[in-house]
Amino acid sequence: MTDYREILRLASMGLSRTSIGVALGYSRNTIADVLRRAQIKGLEPPVPGDMNDRELADLLFPEKKSQLNQRMPDYEKVHKELAKKGVNLTLLWEEYCSECRQSGEIPYAYTQFRVYYHRFAKTTKATMHLNHKPGESMEVDWAGQTAVVVDRVTGEIIPAYVFVATLPCSQYSYVEAFLNRNQESWTMAHIHAFEFFGGTTRILTPDQLKTGVEKSDWKNPTINKSYNELAEYYGCAVIPARARKPKDKSSVEGTVGAITTWIIAALRNKTFFSLSELNEAIAEKLDAFNERPFQKKPGNRLTAFTEDEKEYLQPLPKERYELAVWQKLSVGFNYHICAEKNYYSVPYEYIKHDMDVRITAATVEVFYNNLRVCSHPRHHGKPGHYATIPEHMPDKHRQHTEWNAGRFLSWAQSIGNNTKVVINSILTSHKIEQQGYRSCIGILKLTDKHGAKRLEAACEKALTYTPSPSYKNIDAILKSGSDKLEKQKPAEKRADESHSFIRGAEYYGRKK
Repeated sequence: MTDYREILRLASMGLSRTSIGVALGYSRNTIADVLRRAQIKGLEPPVPGDMNDRELADLLFPEKKSQLNQRMPDYEKVHKELAKKGVNLTLLWEEYCSECRQSGEIPYAYTQFRVYYHRFAKTTKATMHLNHKPGESMEVDWAGQTAVVVDRVTGEIIPAYVFVATLPCSQYSYVEAFLNRNQESWTMAHIHAFEFFGGTTRILTPDQLKTGVEKSDWKNPTINKSYNELAEYYGCAVIPARARKPKDKSSVEGTVGAITTWIIAALRNKTFFSLSELNEAIAEKLDAFNERPFQKKPGNRLTAFTEDEKEYLQPLPKERYELAVWQKLSVGFNYHICAEKNYYSVPYEYIKHDMDVRITAATVEVFYNNLRVCSHPRHHGKPGHYATIPEHMPDKHRQHTEWNAGRFLSWAQSIGNNTKVVINSILTSHKIEQQGYRSCIGILKLTDKHGAKRLEAACEKALTYTPSPSYKNIDAILKSGSDKLEKQKPAEKRADESHSFIRGAEYYGRKK
């Protein structure tokens, strides 16, 4: 409301209309209109003390009297509605105007509506950051400083990397330490953070690290496939911060600094012999950190979260996300891909093709152009295991999958006696006969590349070294070509061993 009383007071002091306007922030025309109406009404300053501002306004501008009946919006409701996705002040003001028209009341203009709202938010909801919607985003990062775990046996100092997740609206945070920063740790950190908060946000804001972003790009970054799958499962969208733009995730950047002081540095004099011990101590410090009072406003991170943000988080799925790692692997000539040091078959038609491989704790799935080609149970035993589905093999290879020891020996006999001896030694060297089948197939398949004659010669040469040659022995002989060397006669061998610089009998014209 215009301060008519002050205008009249300054005018009585002899100030010009321009000076009054500058002093009070009103236009010169407004000052002139007020003074003109006061003169018409015969109102001389000072204004009578028993006349309040409302009565003074009614006297000077009776036509505006009805406008004082404006309906004040319910800003408690406005504040809660503003936290919902897609809702802004313009939409709420239009809804407020519609309600006023239906009830025959006069609404405030949009500018006044905004002014009153921000005044309400600053005075009664000081814990709410007006520039962040509750439940809208979660900013994540690794702390620059590491914690330490000590190996109980060797005394080795092992660095522990600290993951930090922050909700920008309430500044409520989650912290956990990991022994590495690989894809598995990154994924588990997010899962634990969601469970700690009791819900998920609509946006994830990571830095442009490889576990989050495969290819950095200012306009269209390529999100890591494993990370994107995690986000889809929890109903989130990944919007990474721009490179060298820390303000894009300013909340977590600020929290990392505070965490470094109040958690990592606070634990510097304690010794932890396992990651679980370290995380237990971090959890205690984290509770105290979230309950530390704000310096410039009432409340703390915990109260801000429970009162203003928790109800706006998306609910967690019924089942926890199954950790999956994606790799791009090429199919070898043996129609297998090597995943986590074990081998899994793929239809032979995909030899030399690049495949997308999804690895979980239980399965290995192979995709080509987003179409699943096959899947295998994941092998967790000794590396080097081969998982082969007969249907993936060419017809020529498939017939060997049902062979027993007798058929292996028959195949070897067709190549030569030495090959048969080698195959027999491999079959009898294992407690379980089937354990030697892969080696037998590997040796017999060498005929495809080197031929049966060279394989027989290689087996013969290998038997002169050891009674139980392995696939590696024979393959090395074939690659070096030593099987091609002809046997030398003893006399020729002695000639080779003689000294070339000694003159023979023929030099002196005598016969030998």
